[in-house]
Amino acid sequence: MSEPSRRDRTRPIELLALAGGFGLFTGLVVLLSMRDLVLALIFAGVAGIVGIVVLAMLALATRPTGDEELDLREQDDQQGTSGH
Repeated sequence: MSEPSRRDRTRPIELLALAGGFGLFTGLVVLLSMRDLVLALIFAGVAGIVGIVVLAMLALATRPTGDEELDLREQDDQQGTSGH
């Protein structure tokens, strides 16, 4: 079985960083508009969690590419099950 590529290994980190960016942006906007640190931290946390959930759902909704589909079929053959 081949090792995952560097891009495949870093993709979850990219998604978490993007969700963190959503949280930071939201927290900064709330902090600059309301001048309340606790409220800004709450909004930043909520926005970060919502960002993670939305990005995870979008990642699950994508169809596998040719290489991913081939890998999935190989795994099915190794386990003795068929995906179709």
